[in-house]
Amino acid sequence: MPRLPNAPRRSVLRTLLIVVVVLAGAGEARAQDTVGDILSFLLTNRSVVTDDFARDAAATAATRDAITRALLLEVATLPISSSSGGFTYRFNPALGVTERASDSFGPIFVERALTAGRGRASFGASYRFNRFVELDGADLRDGTLVTTGNRFSDESTPFDVETLSLRLETNTATFVGSVGITDWLDVSAALPLVWVKLDGERVNTFRGRSTTQATASSRVTGLADLALRAKVRLAGRGGSGLALGTEVRVPTGQEEDLLGAGKASVKGQVIVSAEGGPVGFHLNGGYRAGGIADEIDGGAALTLAPAARLTFVAEVFGRRVNGLGRLTSIEQAHPTIVGVRTIRLASDGTDVTSGVGVFGMKWNLGSTWLLNASVALPLTDNGLKSRPVPSVSLDYAFGR
Repeated sequence: MPRLPNAPRRSVLRTLLIVVVVLAGAGEARAQDTVGDILSFLLTNRSVVTDDFARDAAATAATRDAITRALLLEVATLPISSSSGGFTYRFNPALGVTERASDSFGPIFVERALTAGRGRASFGASYRFNRFVELDGADLRDGTLVTTGNRFSDESTPFDVETLSLRLETNTATFVGSVGITDWLDVSAALPLVWVKLDGERVNTFRGRSTTQATASSRVTGLADLALRAKVRLAGRGGSGLALGTEVRVPTGQEEDLLGAGKASVKGQVIVSAEGGPVGFHLNGGYRAGGIADEIDGGAALTLAPAARLTFVAEVFGRRVNGLGRLTSIEQAHPTIVGVRTIRLASDGTDVTSGVGVFGMKWNLGSTWLLNASVALPLTDNGLKSRPVPSVSLDYAFGR
């Protein structure tokens, strides 16, 4: 049978593509087992029957995996407040009394070199709210995030596009306990409890005609990864000094629900502090191996204690994640249809740097009760970006 010339073949193919689109009811999911199930459903369910149009299943799978990994990195590794208790005491042999070792109550997320002191214990509970609005600079909520698409090689715009909208929020309650083993060694543990709320919709636009392909919702509550930490003060006097810290994250959170990394990670950290009266400066640098991906992180904090019962804090911290990459659109030849290019989202495989600024205060309510309040502001567009993140915590130190 003789082959049709290229132009008529394209015309016939375009006609068939339009004819075979049969409208069906929109797919909907409300009670999937995990958040991962919801994301998979949102990105793969098809309510428009297009059996004669062999869509690129690999493009859909690549997009799903890239988005899931980006979401998991941010939600499962949200920062945990500093392990250092606000109240630190040392025995003054010259006066024969126990007194506060620092004028300030320390930073919020950045660590300080000062340890609590032998036998000094503290316990705290914090609450933080995140509403995520962007993913690598693309708006998550307005339905403009293109996940997959197809275009003819001789056309500049896709004839078939799928867009995703996600409304993702987390509420996190973290319980932190620490104790001074000696005057130079602290150990602590932090256990986050996270509530994840996810609503999503995927829309297919074929030749200007839009149809909802899937809608889904998920509500999940569970433990995130447990953090076990230790800090050793190597040198220093008063609030100034040098310390080494380590943190092990135990995979207690469910990876499928974006609550945990799925495997353990270990972090080593160098901590430097310099305090002079009411003003303090603290610098951290660390490396984490394992978990979702290896990373280098660092932070700096400025503390100001204008009164004995009040400390103001300004912090900036960031991290560089190895090889996670930014999500970007790529094109490849369609696996079965000649002359069609398939668009998908994929990671570019580069290291990704992100940063956050924090402003807050610590107020001594009375006795050794400490109320902390802060707001975190994203400084970059890389990865999953949230609106300003408010947090509040209440700490209590035992003994004086």
